[in-house]
Amino acid sequence: MRGANVFKTSRARRLRRDQTDAERKLWNRIRSRSIDGCKFVRQEPIGPYFVDFVCRERRLVIELDGGQHNENERDAVRDRWLADHRYRVLRFWNNEVLSNMDGVLEVIAAALDMEQRSPVTPHGEQGEGA
Repeated sequence: MRGANVFKTSRARRLRRDQTDAERKLWNRIRSRSIDGCKFVRQEPIGPYFVDFVCRERRLVIELDGGQHNENERDAVRDRWLADHRYRVLRFWNNEVLSNMDGVLEVIAAALDMEQRSPVTPHGEQGEGA
């Protein structure tokens, strides 16, 4: 099992080093708990996948997509797997991040706020006060 962890760590480091312009710009805006005090990490392995960004405490994944992801069945399978493991996925186009950063950040903040107000219990039922 240790070999698999070394592979994942190596791949995550490479993905962080080779990030796109959109990933770099978004990372600079969401790092250091700058949105609602939530910690994001980048190029994080979750199960069999690597996600662009994730806030583990709120189980929110952010994916940035270029044109190669247009109606991609792999992305749909991946999103279903993440949803089955209680992650919510927000997808943004790279050009959206580059041209409308404020709008992207508003959507992320709203998603984080929504999760804080209505947490999901392990059995998929709404938490108290929801």
